Amino acid sequence: MATLLSVNVGMPKDVSWQGRTVHTGVWKVPVQGPRMVRRLNIDGDGQGDLEGHGGEYRAVLVYQLDSYRYWRKQLERDDLRFGHFGENFTVDGLADDEVCIGDCYRVGEAEFEVTQPRVTCYRVGMRLGVPAMASLLVAHHRPGFYLRVIEEGRVQAGDEIIRTRTGPGALSVADIDALLYLPGRDPAKLRTARSIPALSPGWRKSFNELAEAADQAVAPPQPEKGTTRWPGFKPLRVARVVPETPTVSSIYLEPTDRQPLPAARPGQYLAIRITDGPQPAPVRSYSLSSAPGRDNLGRDNSATNEAGTDEAGTNEAGADGSGGTDGSRTGSYRISVKREAHGLVSTYLHTQVRPGTLLDVASPRGEFVLAEGADPVVLLSAGIGVTPVLAMLYRLASERAPQPVWWIHTARNREQHAFADESSRLLAQLPDAHQHIFYTAPPDGAGAGRQADVTYGHLDPDALAALGIPAGADVYLCGPESFMNDLGKALHDLGFSRERIHTELFGARTPINPGIAAAAAAAARPHQPPGPPGSGPLVTFTRSGISAPWSAVYNSLLELAEACDIPTRWSCRTGVCHTCVTPLISGAVDYTTPPLELPAPGNTLICCATPTTEVLVDL
Repeated sequence: MATLLSVNVGMPKDVSWQGRTVHTGVWKVPVQGPRMVRRLNIDGDGQGDLEGHGGEYRAVLVYQLDSYRYWRKQLERDDLRFGHFGENFTVDGLADDEVCIGDCYRVGEAEFEVTQPRVTCYRVGMRLGVPAMASLLVAHHRPGFYLRVIEEGRVQAGDEIIRTRTGPGALSVADIDALLYLPGRDPAKLRTARSIPALSPGWRKSFNELAEAADQAVAPPQPEKGTTRWPGFKPLRVARVVPETPTVSSIYLEPTDRQPLPAARPGQYLAIRITDGPQPAPVRSYSLSSAPGRDNLGRDNSATNEAGTDEAGTNEAGADGSGGTDGSRTGSYRISVKREAHGLVSTYLHTQVRPGTLLDVASPRGEFVLAEGADPVVLLSAGIGVTPVLAMLYRLASERAPQPVWWIHTARNREQHAFADESSRLLAQLPDAHQHIFYTAPPDGAGAGRQADVTYGHLDPDALAALGIPAGADVYLCGPESFMNDLGKALHDLGFSRERIHTELFGARTPINPGIAAAAAAAARPHQPPGPPGSGPLVTFTRSGISAPWSAVYNSLLELAEACDIPTRWSCRTGVCHTCVTPLISGAVDYTTPPLELPAPGNTLICCATPTTEVLVDL
């Protein structure tokens, strides 16, 4: 029979860690005598980060005496005392490979239900002084588990632990932990896990996403015949520059080697490196704003002109712009760039680029792409966020897509409204198109009434609700972060599932730094790392525009990014949780701590990755 050996509690406190302040409740100490267990906590206990710990389904954390003995031997430590693993209950028995999700136990006056394994969190490693501890707990199948309080009551060391119910599905804590964090998932176990009522909502959501990803898995799109996605950067020639508004210009890029350009999926972007300027060379990413081989009138830019030759003086090309009947034509890419007041690269592209200029360009990439299907589509954008959804509109128009297509865009005024005429022409090719334009500046009289579908005012949640867009639509949302946050929440409130809302954000993503004090999270603008430059491969963080040579003083790309005050996302810092997964645009990495499961091709886990060649990271 299992026994409660120790009840451990501790209130959150601020702890100095790697130059930052972490607010954490991982420090637990044993207490004597009875303690009241309530729905959300044991009296005298608390959690510092309620996003990852605590709450109804994570009220009490359990760890086993046998695991203490195991880690004392593995880590060669004789100083591990009850509470060191952050647990509330230290128990004799209840092994992770024997206890199942949904099992219920009576301890003293209280009753509990097993809901999930321990969260993979860096703070247990911080507490033990073993940075890789979160990974070790999973790899060695000794995570511990959380309990939900079914019946409140007093408990104390020495209480017997009696199982009152066996959970359905017979999936142990170790099974469930491996199912989420380790490769080689058993589809049958995944189905069983999703059906267990006691499983916590967070873990159920993760398993639903894994199952949906497996169901939707398809072969990656194949490039057009004769085309290959090139590694790293290669020069593309500027064919022409077309002003769209006073602050936005489109730049058309064509290959220098007459090799067909890889087909881009609607919504993908190009990374552009400017070598004619300050070093290290700055890199920025710009969405493709049309279908490959199309000009800003929606025409094939490789078609012949009145003189019987094409614009480049070569043979006539095929209709897709990816090559002519003799295979000699190549097509082009179009990016559309807004000049920012203090934007180094955007200013260069607006003032220095001319036809014939060579730019270093990486192959099209990005996961914000138009999905296949017949459901209604909503293309929702603000300002220069129009570019990726315009590429999607090109695809829909070229296919004469029969489903309803909603085009919703907000700009300051008609003068700043890029691609107004172009998008209207494309929408006219669709059988069921709906266009709604919002100008945030009041009408000036001259342009008022020019478009019947224009509303003067902000696109706020009420205005969005009034449009009546179908809740079963796939929504593609792009613009400033505040716009996407507000409209994303409004869409969710209108009944759109999060799986239906697809977003693309220009610039750095919102950081996820669990437990880090707000002042540290809201750090300075990204900058070069402090201290002397390193001597290793060049590392470029494309979203932040920072390039720096790698230095051995850092243990991972994550640490280098943090030294530059680049917003980052992480949780375990040991390659387990995949919170830090980031697109790797080019280059190669090695891992200081081998991930328990490698990320998808084209991505890297920055929390434990180091560069082996020059790398570009989408961060």
